[in-house]
Amino acid sequence: MSPVKFRPLLKCLAAATALAAVAAAAPASAANTFRFAFQGDLKSLDPYTLKETFTIAAHGAIYESLVTRDKDLKLVPGLAESWETPEPTRYRFKLRKNVKFHDGTPFTADDVIFSAERVRAPGSNFQTNVPADATFVKVDDHTVDMVLKNPNPIALYQFGGWYIMSKAWAEKHDATKPTPVSASTPSYAALHENGTGPFTITEHQPGVRTVFKKFDGYWGKVESNIDEAIFTTISNDATRVAALLSGEVDWVDPVPLQDQSRVSSSANAVVVNAPELRTIYLGMDQTSDELRGSNVKGKNPFKDVRVREAFFRAIDEDAIVKRVMRGQATPAALLIAPPLFPLAGEFKRPAYDPNKAKALLAEAGYPNGFEVPLDCPNDRYVNDEAICQAITSMLARVGVKVNLIAQPKAKYFAKILKPAFDTSFYMLGWTPSSMDSHNILYEIAGCRNDKNSPRGTTNLGNYCNPKVDALADKIERETDQEARNLMIKQAYDIVMADWGYIPLHQQALAWGVSKKVKLVPRADNQMMLFWVSKEP
Repeated sequence: MSPVKFRPLLKCLAAATALAAVAAAAPASAANTFRFAFQGDLKSLDPYTLKETFTIAAHGAIYESLVTRDKDLKLVPGLAESWETPEPTRYRFKLRKNVKFHDGTPFTADDVIFSAERVRAPGSNFQTNVPADATFVKVDDHTVDMVLKNPNPIALYQFGGWYIMSKAWAEKHDATKPTPVSASTPSYAALHENGTGPFTITEHQPGVRTVFKKFDGYWGKVESNIDEAIFTTISNDATRVAALLSGEVDWVDPVPLQDQSRVSSSANAVVVNAPELRTIYLGMDQTSDELRGSNVKGKNPFKDVRVREAFFRAIDEDAIVKRVMRGQATPAALLIAPPLFPLAGEFKRPAYDPNKAKALLAEAGYPNGFEVPLDCPNDRYVNDEAICQAITSMLARVGVKVNLIAQPKAKYFAKILKPAFDTSFYMLGWTPSSMDSHNILYEIAGCRNDKNSPRGTTNLGNYCNPKVDALADKIERETDQEARNLMIKQAYDIVMADWGYIPLHQQALAWGVSKKVKLVPRADNQMMLFWVSKEP
């Protein structure tokens, strides 16, 4: 029997397993329980393993950062109750007192210093969240200085995703090093947690189910009336929607585009649509001497700017928005959402032009196109696999044979991210954790030639232009906003002229929410448990 014929059976079995997990989540007590489901999984509890929106938000219920972001994404105090800059290269943080980790140990400056080193260590996916040149100095148990080599007005912008860990706990459990996303054996920190957040985790079955419970010893007030939250992975779209409509879960992400009207007209749930800051884009391997998985041997077609432009012009993004995304996406000209860059309106997306794409390929020496694999997740972004299928068809029209590799995000991220970088052509989504262009220019468009530098951590294809790096360094230090914006524009101009990436669109947030639930649909698509309330 052909393996393809097994797919319906496998889908049925997966759906049954997911429903069984939801059913098993029903509490025996009268606790006010919030149940939520995502198309992807929650694997590692190590807060430095995977820089992915859903994972970061889940970790945000149990871990906390020095500086965090509020409902409007503005910077507000977290574990640091205040901070000041006594000099341009020194930040002084006053830490909250009487804060305890979930195991009862007190939170002190030693934990901040330990976390600052751990988050920038090899294996961390969050190395750029703390400035590479920063040195952390203990002033006393509740005061820490961050000393920089150069002024940096955006030094705190990415602190919201840098969660503080317990030094004593990590040392006790041999978890002083971060767990890489590609780790084949989970570390203690990947399976257990010990944060200072308003929730603890009492059960964690990686990729299946995770149970959160309110932490009675939490130092602050929580805008939530739930006693516990139970997360279940439901990858099958139909099963996920059915669980929402039946009341078995209270929140799902995403609601498939074709089911949104049905959910909105139901008695039990609504669809929450809102603009999202995530940009979906395509990247190309521009560093390998030979393109992996291609029929072109001895060279790499993507090193030719004409090939990169041809791929860009062969993709009809308007058609993707209309047909695949059903109008719930905005075509992108840049790697950053317009609300995050004041001069974004000055950029226009290059026109779809398959005839020019064919001519460029012929001019580059590929009149009949070539073969290339495309790595794509099938459980991470809205209609991710369908987008990649559409791109495959569009490139076929100009002679390029794309071999689509669509797989669950756990396998997908382990394959394409650092340290593997095992991809020739890929689709990825990105929301800059700093809400600033420097993150894009440094982490995605920065050359990753220095193994000791976090620059280019997510530059999977190693697009590289030293002029962009030089501008990014100036942008990081510039305090004049007008001058800074002009430098950012100059850097984006270079990336576009190099046809370094193919921005596709900003997708719309599409949550399915029970009518008994109130929560905050933040523009970075992070659903924070401490803002969830549910009618008992």
